[in-house]
Amino acid sequence: MSKITYDAKDIQVLEGLDAVRLRPGMYIGTTGQNGLHHILWEIVDNAVDEAANGFCDKIEITLHQDGSVTVSDNGRGIPTDIHPQLGVSGVEVVFTQLHAGGKFNSDNYSYSGGLHGVGASVTNALSRWLEITVCRNGKEYFQRFESNPSQDGKKIESGIPTGPLKEVGKSAKHGTTVTFLADDRVFTHGVMMNRVTIEKRVKELAFLNKGIHFVVTDERVLDEPTHEFKYDGGLVDFVKDMNSNKVIIHQKVMTYYAKNETLEMEFAFQYTNGYSENLVSYVNNIPTPEGGTHETGWKTAMTRVFNEYARSKNLLKAKDDNLLGEDFREGITAVLSIKMKNVQFEGQTKSKLGNIEAKTACEALGQEGFSKVLSESVKDAETIIKKSIASAKVREAARKAKEVTRQKNSIFNSTLVGKLASCTGRDAKANELFIVEGDSAGGSAKQCRNRRFQAILPLKGKPLNAERKRIDQVLANEEIRSIISALDTSIGEDFNIDDLKYDKIIILSDADQDGAHIRAILLTFFYRYMKELITQGHVYIGMPPLYRISKRDKVAYAYDDEELASLVEQFGRGYELQRYKGLGEMNPSQLWDTTMNPETRTLMRVTLDDVSSTEKIVSDLMGDQVDPRKEYIIQHADFNRDVDKTFDEFN
Repeated sequence: MSKITYDAKDIQVLEGLDAVRLRPGMYIGTTGQNGLHHILWEIVDNAVDEAANGFCDKIEITLHQDGSVTVSDNGRGIPTDIHPQLGVSGVEVVFTQLHAGGKFNSDNYSYSGGLHGVGASVTNALSRWLEITVCRNGKEYFQRFESNPSQDGKKIESGIPTGPLKEVGKSAKHGTTVTFLADDRVFTHGVMMNRVTIEKRVKELAFLNKGIHFVVTDERVLDEPTHEFKYDGGLVDFVKDMNSNKVIIHQKVMTYYAKNETLEMEFAFQYTNGYSENLVSYVNNIPTPEGGTHETGWKTAMTRVFNEYARSKNLLKAKDDNLLGEDFREGITAVLSIKMKNVQFEGQTKSKLGNIEAKTACEALGQEGFSKVLSESVKDAETIIKKSIASAKVREAARKAKEVTRQKNSIFNSTLVGKLASCTGRDAKANELFIVEGDSAGGSAKQCRNRRFQAILPLKGKPLNAERKRIDQVLANEEIRSIISALDTSIGEDFNIDDLKYDKIIILSDADQDGAHIRAILLTFFYRYMKELITQGHVYIGMPPLYRISKRDKVAYAYDDEELASLVEQFGRGYELQRYKGLGEMNPSQLWDTTMNPETRTLMRVTLDDVSSTEKIVSDLMGDQVDPRKEYIIQHADFNRDVDKTFDEFN
């Protein structure tokens, strides 16, 4: 239980704020859009931690016209009294000391997402200015910080107080309000934050923190500037939202909450008629797209309990083998959320939980939870078990098919004969695989590539859409088998990233609707059966140009209409313009210069920042339901052509 008193003496100081400005990437990952939003999340996470520990029930985020952002909560308010060691207010300590906060012990926060303790100070360091208002103990306090050039002009002095924390009035309110303007000297691509990005994360936080009221207001727009998020159903509402456009096979969302001396655990799940597993997990509100020990324990418990239940109901006979975990998880949509102290993530990205004790705790609580929910929903439980048994039969058929093809040396050898142009280098960390649309473009790519580190795999036609097919059908597709063979990692439960032959897997398709569809199909396959390729940053999209503009001996390429307009202005009259309808129209030297040369090409790395949103987009665009796909295309796509015709091609 968190203690009620919370004073400046509770804030522990580890070190100062010196290095943030010099190397911002060490603290926020990038100075692009992800890093820009990261400094917002550091402030929002502090408010969410207040909510998660029972001290706050409303959080407001406001985007202002000038690019500044305000985050306000009705929590306890940051301590305003004087810190015993530093001699300044607790507010100033939090915003000027890198590792300072009340979260390094569990007296004030039982659970916290901001485990590195760098949040508010990093936001301050990377802002032009930051203002904070604290309402606490019947009083209102204010302080402003600025980042300005030093007197000698050689550096920027970051997050310097313009004065001490001041009492500015009386207030019956309680909470903290922070307004900051990200520094365009750091974020050189712009400081305007994306409302859609913010609302996706806020919606996720609202699901994970049952009953907390989030308000997002964008003063930059006139139409519906304010959106509110509040879900009294918590994870149950989360699962319903993810399954909103899927065909479910039982109505009730099964849910369970419990805690022991190690952690609190809550989960909810519901089955669809699909073939893929959709499990999203969180630790202290932080997404863990790469899973970890909590997922391992939860899955182990599920497999054991479901097998025992199936035998107790005589759905599995004595002669039958136990089902595997993947059988029970086919078609599941599940959210697992745990809260625990002293969290240890693997890597700075916090994407995988490493605490060994979490596995044991989740396995124990999971066994209790699964036993309870199955016993309370006998009819639904029988439906789930029967679906799992059917899944096991398909898996076994697929296994036998793979064994046969292996014996014939087809899946791992002959499918690549005459298709894959492998590279000569044996250093997987340096090698690249281009998956190229069509034989024509594949032929050009083979001619112009650097054979030492670039391999080419042309595809004939469109591969199978893995979202709509069973695993045995996926494996029967020749193009999919070629990809599996080339990567050498296997798929699904057998996937092993250590066997990956290439550091970069680059999808190279035409810049038209068919090319976009092929990219979507390939990304769906990787997401469903080789997700770790995406989470570890191995998947890229090649960006071929749309136009070639030339005038005498001057040649340039444009990747969109805006860039073309700029080049036309530069070239003046008398230029020649070529519009590329496909990769096959480029000769090998042009393809190398624009798309394959590491010195001049542009690649887009595929990332997985928001698992729940990604899951919904994949199921909407690639699943069986037609209406959500058409609705998404109408809302988001800009093909400069008839939407219905485009939809028909995509569908």
